[in-house]
Amino acid sequence: MSGSVGVVKTQFFTLKEEFFFESGRVLSSVTVAYETYGKLNEARDNAILVCHALTGNAHAAGFNREDDQRPGWWDSMIGPGKAFDTDKYFVISSNFLGSCFGTTGPSSVDPQTKKRYGLKFPVVTVRDMVKLQKKLIDHLGIEVLHSVAGGSMGGMQALEWGATFPYATKSIIPIAASAAVTPMAIAFNAIAKFAIMKDPNWRGGDYYDDVAPLDGLAIARMAGHITYMSDASFHSKFGRRYATFEGIYDFKGLFEVENYLRYNGYKFTEFYDPNTYLYVLKAMDIFELAYGRNGLKDALRLITSKALFITFTSDFLFPPYQTEELVTLMKEIGNEPRWENIESDYGHDAFLLEFEAQTEIIKNFLSEV
Repeated sequence: MSGSVGVVKTQFFTLKEEFFFESGRVLSSVTVAYETYGKLNEARDNAILVCHALTGNAHAAGFNREDDQRPGWWDSMIGPGKAFDTDKYFVISSNFLGSCFGTTGPSSVDPQTKKRYGLKFPVVTVRDMVKLQKKLIDHLGIEVLHSVAGGSMGGMQALEWGATFPYATKSIIPIAASAAVTPMAIAFNAIAKFAIMKDPNWRGGDYYDDVAPLDGLAIARMAGHITYMSDASFHSKFGRRYATFEGIYDFKGLFEVENYLRYNGYKFTEFYDPNTYLYVLKAMDIFELAYGRNGLKDALRLITSKALFITFTSDFLFPPYQTEELVTLMKEIGNEPRWENIESDYGHDAFLLEFEAQTEIIKNFLSEV
């Protein structure tokens, strides 16, 4: 475990008050799962909140057990001497609202009915996620965060933090993210949602005591995987190679890329909840930083924190031109964000893979905040 934060324990915090959703719905009981790495200093001003992407969780670094073979999803970025240096910073990773990994979501049991919420759970927005994270930060006794960072949907949360709680964070680091997804992204998400809802085992989301819609969820994940890579990464990883020549002249034969999608799609069904996937896709689709703020430019005026944007040249899901628009508008209103567009063939997944390229950029930025 050299260079690692070591063994960490997922913690839980339950609100003592009702939680009000952006939609107007209210829940009487909400629990948040989170992990922390490093130590909070006496001034309580060295805390960094890390926000996870679509299907992530609170386990961002280290190991949950001594015999754990798989570290947290951003272990290459969080730890001693790493981008988010735990020798300097107290890093918090919070599982977002609507998840199926410890924070209250559609797969959670409704304390009123003693049954899982399913589609009775309120639609969750990124703004709701951020509001709940702020309650966790308040619970931890932190008034101002040193930074809020995240990739993909985690980057959307970082942007929302900057606009909703500008007084509560000194800086934001949105990575491979945008102020709203493109129509193309919504289209891919639509395929994923239709795949789940058209699975005969979905039964309107009421499947928890029966067979789950695993085929629908697997297909939904396959559609997502396509958007996470790039044309170059598909070529280098798979080319036009066959996984097997058996059945090449019928429908039993598979290209390696087909085999990869099928394997990862069904692997995903072993640990993820189909209803949760519908909810988080919906949250990503409807997120718009400008919503209720008189347009994007006025929304960006709310962000007074220092900002570091990181994008990747081959990102198909969140193309760099979206960030270029944000940076241009922010400069027009007097904010001077930093933007680094990293050359990479990994596509959207680059924020999880290009850790060496990101490390020095982030370390330097955090030291200047």
